[in-house]
Amino acid sequence: MNELRKLILFTAVTGMAFAGACQQANQKTESKATNADKKTGYLSQPIISNIYTADPSAHLFNGKIYIYPSHDIETETKENDSGDHFDMRDYHILSMDSINGKVTDHGVALSIGDIPWAGRQLWAPDAAFKNGTYYLYFPVKDKSGVFRIGVATSKNPAGPFKAEPTPIKGSFSIDPAVFTDTDGASYMYFGGIWGGQLQRWNNGAYDKNGSKTDSQKENEPALSAKVAKLSSDMLSFDGEVKDVQLVDKQGKPLLTKDHDRRFFEGGWMHKFNGKYYFTYSTGDTHYLAYAIGDKPYGPFVYEGTFMKPVQGWTTHHSILEINGKWYIFYHDTQLSGKTHLRNVKVTELKHKADGTIEMIDPFVK
Repeated sequence: MNELRKLILFTAVTGMAFAGACQQANQKTESKATNADKKTGYLSQPIISNIYTADPSAHLFNGKIYIYPSHDIETETKENDSGDHFDMRDYHILSMDSINGKVTDHGVALSIGDIPWAGRQLWAPDAAFKNGTYYLYFPVKDKSGVFRIGVATSKNPAGPFKAEPTPIKGSFSIDPAVFTDTDGASYMYFGGIWGGQLQRWNNGAYDKNGSKTDSQKENEPALSAKVAKLSSDMLSFDGEVKDVQLVDKQGKPLLTKDHDRRFFEGGWMHKFNGKYYFTYSTGDTHYLAYAIGDKPYGPFVYEGTFMKPVQGWTTHHSILEINGKWYIFYHDTQLSGKTHLRNVKVTELKHKADGTIEMIDPFVK
């Protein structure tokens, strides 16, 4: 009987220890989550639910809102920090006549099979219009597994688009965002670390064995987004690729270790009251941040964050003015609960009188 009691006691203690370990593991997992489970509702609802969409780039063409998102699909690829489970294969273009109006899914506008040089992973695109032509800019890994940026053209903002036979010369990494200034000049901002491979480029060369995260130089300036002026035909770079200079209010570059402020991915540019606002995602800390400059090339002085973490790992956005009001298009995982199956949303964005941006909480209490 004593031996039996010892066995029962041992089993109970072991079980409690195992349960405690599981609870600690769960707590660690939960600590990585955003504040989704701390709130009871969402600030806005998905604009469509028939397909999963993410990374929305919104534009106003011919008085109508067009959205150029990624098209998320289910994948059997195991989730990892390189984003291999984001294995998208085509783009659907969405449109609506007004904010919160009926959304039209125009179907497949460009498929990976229509891009001669493409390998896999059609990530976040953007679009532009000039000289009667619409341009769709997209990142995709080439057949050797290196992200490049391509361009496709159409006479219709909803497509279909025809891809150029080769990627843009001098392009690399991900997340192209094209900004056309009031003088008509257009610029492409691009780049992303970790799975976006920005950290593997140095002096125009790609290192396939490079870092999987960032520069790994914690006390040195963080890797920067890139910017290049586009040629008049919008199909190539007009000049060298430059760094997007992000500095603090003392003029010092943001450091690699400053994960709450440094650039990760998802850059966007908008202009407000003559100032240039470079907005971006901090990635592993899940904020949307912004910095303000006087020129398209910067430098841009870090101002703060303007959107708290959404449900899901990534935050990727665009900002658009419509009839005197500003809106932010973004995504979360409300419909699926899975980090690679996201849904696009939109809500109002407000600039304060001093030029700063009001904080947006994607949840309601």
